Amino acid sequence: MLDTDTKRRIDTARDILVGKVPDPKSQVEQITIALIYKFMDDMDAEAEELGGRRKFFAGEYARYGWAKLMRSGLGGHETLNLYAEAIAKMPENPGIPPLFRDIFKNAFLPYRDPETLRAFLKIIDEFEYDHSERLGDAFEYLLSVLGSQGDAGQFRTPRHIIDFIVAIIDPKKTDTVLDPACGTAGFLISSFKHILRANMAKVEGERMNDESNANSSFNIHPSSFSTLTPDERGRLAANFKGYDISPDMVRLSLVNLYLHGFTDPHIFEYDTLTSQDRWNDYADVILANPPFMSPKGGIKPHNRFSVQSKRSEVLFVDYMAEHLTPSGRAGIIVPEGIIFQSQTVYTQLRKMLVEDYLVAVVSLPAGVFNPYSGVKTSILILDKALAKQAGSIAFFKIENDGFNLGAQRRPIDKDDLPQARAEIAEYLRRLRARESVDDFQPTLGLVVSKEKIAANGDYNLSGERYRENAVSLSAFPFVQVEDVFQKVGESVLPETLPGPVTYIGLENITQSTGKLNGAVVTETPADIKSLKNVFRPGDILYGKLRPNLNKVWLADRPGICSTDIFVVRSLDGRTLAPLYAHIFLSTRFNNAVISELKGAQLPRIGWTSFAALEIPLPPLEVQKEIVEEIEGYQRVIDGARAVLDNYRPHIPTSWIPRHLDVEERLKTALDTFIRRDSKLIDLNANERSMTAKIADYLQDEFPEWDVDHEYNRDENAPKRDTSGTLTTPDIIIHRRGTNENFIVIEIKKERGGEDLNRLREIATQRSYHYAFAITIDRNRPTNDWINPIIYADVAPQISIHPAWPMVELGEVIEDKPRNGYSGRPVDRVTDTKVLTLSATTSGKLDLTKFKYLDEEIPMTAACRCRRGDIYLQRGNTAELVGTAALFDVDEPGFIYPDLMIRVRADSSKIVSHYLLIALQSQPVRDFLMQNAVGAAGSMPKINQSIVERIPIPLPPIDTQRAIVAEIEAEQALVNANRELIARMEKKIQATLARVWGENE
Repeated sequence: MLDTDTKRRIDTARDILVGKVPDPKSQVEQITIALIYKFMDDMDAEAEELGGRRKFFAGEYARYGWAKLMRSGLGGHETLNLYAEAIAKMPENPGIPPLFRDIFKNAFLPYRDPETLRAFLKIIDEFEYDHSERLGDAFEYLLSVLGSQGDAGQFRTPRHIIDFIVAIIDPKKTDTVLDPACGTAGFLISSFKHILRANMAKVEGERMNDESNANSSFNIHPSSFSTLTPDERGRLAANFKGYDISPDMVRLSLVNLYLHGFTDPHIFEYDTLTSQDRWNDYADVILANPPFMSPKGGIKPHNRFSVQSKRSEVLFVDYMAEHLTPSGRAGIIVPEGIIFQSQTVYTQLRKMLVEDYLVAVVSLPAGVFNPYSGVKTSILILDKALAKQAGSIAFFKIENDGFNLGAQRRPIDKDDLPQARAEIAEYLRRLRARESVDDFQPTLGLVVSKEKIAANGDYNLSGERYRENAVSLSAFPFVQVEDVFQKVGESVLPETLPGPVTYIGLENITQSTGKLNGAVVTETPADIKSLKNVFRPGDILYGKLRPNLNKVWLADRPGICSTDIFVVRSLDGRTLAPLYAHIFLSTRFNNAVISELKGAQLPRIGWTSFAALEIPLPPLEVQKEIVEEIEGYQRVIDGARAVLDNYRPHIPTSWIPRHLDVEERLKTALDTFIRRDSKLIDLNANERSMTAKIADYLQDEFPEWDVDHEYNRDENAPKRDTSGTLTTPDIIIHRRGTNENFIVIEIKKERGGEDLNRLREIATQRSYHYAFAITIDRNRPTNDWINPIIYADVAPQISIHPAWPMVELGEVIEDKPRNGYSGRPVDRVTDTKVLTLSATTSGKLDLTKFKYLDEEIPMTAACRCRRGDIYLQRGNTAELVGTAALFDVDEPGFIYPDLMIRVRADSSKIVSHYLLIALQSQPVRDFLMQNAVGAAGSMPKINQSIVERIPIPLPPIDTQRAIVAEIEAEQALVNANRELIARMEKKIQATLARVWGENE
């Protein structure tokens, strides 16, 4: 079992290497090489203790022994040269088995820093491995590092998915098993364990529960024994082969198999798609999750493939199908392009599979490969013998695989895999027994005749396409989209349009919300290239490219849009666009669209397929009632969201002027201007002169703030752009060198609103409390000169009372800031939960964001979470590094991770909730972002020293409590809006469900 010290050492080794070896795969490789190096020396030492002789480091290689490498007095450069020479020459060492020579093949030291190497080797020296099982524990933890990484097109397959596929294919003890893209050998090891488990006999009186753990790691029952003979066991390991193009993966596979009992594993560095050296090697079982991505220009294969293509996913599936023995079976994970892509090579491949190899398709949910890819995949189940006799193919759809589909993949209680496995097994049993499958109705899928699949010539392998429409309980008739909508074909060259113009690209439509994002109005249409579609108010814009993203928008203005968007318009007035925008956004409609996708890299739906989809058609009067109901809910949602978007907790202070005081001060300054400088008005002086004078008088009225005007900030600063639009406000009242912005003012000599929108935008973006347009008019009283544009609409950031002392955080916390512990997550429920970074990213604790650890963490450990602790993110993006959240619950089962720093308030000096507010304030955010360190392109990080120096305003304890009470009252109202949004969204979905005739 992996112990805490081993995990700590590996994590420390990675931390030492990260500055010189940033790639996680390379870190794993360097640690693996060093551990094997140390392991060989430990075995030599054990042999000597037992009276034997050294064999790994003997003869001329004795000088590379670990003790020689770590001896005192050896200089840094000498150590570096000796170690680098040792790993480079190790493949030539006659005293080590071929396996170890292969592991060290092409190994090298990728850095030349003696201090880094010495620190690294010092950590490795703490490992003592006298048995491969102990080394195996460490290596399994190392592989978990790779389990959270995803290179382009290469994703580590989750173990439960591997075991699921292996259980379906059911390799036997006499089968040859191949993985032609083996990675770290996960499929081979799972198959080996499956065979061992299948060949166990129960001890008399003991009962093995084979089904209870059908999709776990196939552990051997302790009260059982193997029925394999020694000869069968010897032949078994020889039946397993793996290929990989990457020498790094070959090395990792060799180590992994060795640590699982393969003394002579057969893993080869081999390019499966371009080399012919092993073309004539066949296998009874082939299992793989091959790379999905093809290099630029495509693969350049030989001409022995049945399907000529340059796409790696096509070639891999072709290779595996063609290299099955006559009774061979295969389980292959494939991207969605294989399932429905319409290009000729994909259709040819599917035709070949349907006719000669394929027996079942299992659709996996998008997110199985999270956190490093949300790619949608399926599993192809091939059986060469069964496919030739069967007239049908079974399709199964997995909605839940035992884990949620978010980035953390936490265990949940919904798991379709056991049921799917049982139903697939029954389908295959019927085929092998030559029983009819006509009456076989799986709950997770359907059986489709090959004749139906081949009917239109594209051999589409999406099961949803062949599902008959379910009986609908809708009270309304169903029609095809084309019966009531038309695709608008009007297009235009943007350069022919006068500006400004609204342009909508796919990137401007938010996924699944029907809302726009980003700037959509351009002043210079000529900057938009190529033809664009034209739309008008009331049209529905539907994203046809990657429609699984569900991008739909009901146009509220005229404009142009990308040609990757359908412009859908009512055909004859029988539909209300506001209702059908929601219907097009619904999950049911989106699922129907996805079943009709074409294209692999950029899947899309064509208009012909879209137009043929069915939708409900209530009477027009009923549509109006439904729209009114939905829009009523939506207005509530929009109002609640406005509260959430604009609310910012802040520390209220008595010295911030109130509304009346602000205007009174403005009026006093303007009165002074009239009294002293009225001649400037009489002489019709320019705005620059008047602005400078008014700014001087404002400084007198706001002595606690800094008053700057455009001209004394930058003499050369342009006031307006070429179109005459305001770019720099005339006067700002703020605090120099901080983000504390108070008032923004535009001085005008004539009344007019051409700059007011821009003034409002500047005020909002830069968090001013107030924005005023002041129009100078000698004939009107000065209070009429003042036009408030924003009146404290933007909540102020933290402002500091002059009487409050500023202290460093280290002065008001207990002990020192402390980093946490991350450990190694497991995919099962345990008593210990470690928070993830996303648990605190919002600034509020989210206890649903965690991973399980299978470790003994003492209740007194420093990493245990305690009520009142505040956790800051030690590393994240520049915008999020240092984000703070309060652990405000009693949950003893949680610990916090290494990428968080804990601070614990000294209750005699500061209230925890007040400290949290201060840590979330803009000045502290600015301090942390400015002090975070990290190489270019890497994640910025803060350390304990930086955290201790955070400046904190420290009012009296009673004032702190009063501030916290006020903010908690505000946040209670804000949280009620969150709940209100959720309720209203559910009501909208329930309304749409009634239209579709679904159960709510």
